Amino acid sequence: MASSPFDWIDEQARLRERAGLVRALRPRPAETALLDLAGNDYLGLARHPEVTEGAAAAARTWGGGATGSRLVTGSTALHADLERELADFCGYESALVLSSGYAANLAAVTALAPHGSLIVSDALNHASLIDGCRLARGTTQVAPHADPEAVRKALGTHQGPAIAVTDSVFSVDGDAAPLAELAAVCRESGAGLVVDDAHGLGVIGDGGRGAPHAAGLAGAPDTVVTVTLSKSLGSQGGAVLGPARVIDHLVNAARTFIFDT
Repeated sequence: MASSPFDWIDEQARLRERAGLVRALRPRPAETALLDLAGNDYLGLARHPEVTEGAAAAARTWGGGATGSRLVTGSTALHADLERELADFCGYESALVLSSGYAANLAAVTALAPHGSLIVSDALNHASLIDGCRLARGTTQVAPHADPEAVRKALGTHQGPAIAVTDSVFSVDGDAAPLAELAAVCRESGAGLVVDDAHGLGVIGDGGRGAPHAAGLAGAPDTVVTVTLSKSLGSQGGAVLGPARVIDHLVNAARTFIFDT
């Protein structure tokens, strides 16, 4: 009998089990007596009555789905309102909402790193930033964690478009990136700075406007920020914030925006 084309998966499963690396889903009920210390609903908004009623009202008015990709029929007045409010709150010229923070990171990194460009990526960046680097057509160089001098040296070896990519607050270790220093290094070489503020929005900066805002980078023409709506804001989705011309470029070039519903 011919072997299955997926027999190799069994060996991978055995190796994972032997290494103690097997992942498993643990569905939770709607109500539980347990105290959740593992979630990322930082401000407790996911069950806030105004948030849940807002979601219910939106579903009653607009339906349960977007009905199409945003460039076809999927952009609603709610999307435009949210983008305007996010940009105003965080201090940026423009914003673009996507289906998740993961999709936002893929969009920002891939669209801003064309052929011939350089991406300098922090060694402890989130998996979504790493995947963005892998999918981008530019060349990626991994820099030691939170090391602006290493970023300076990497950027100094390249002629052409370049970006440095970093989390603002790193999801595993919980430490903060030296954003002001990284921005200064990028400006020396004319590089852009892309910051994933998934763990900063809502909890860092004036009124929770985020780590880039606290570092004085909000609205900077050479800085792009990604956020998620699924942590502090207790909802779902993600967004890219930055100069209007960058956001316009993403609308036309970011595949996780163009081909996603």
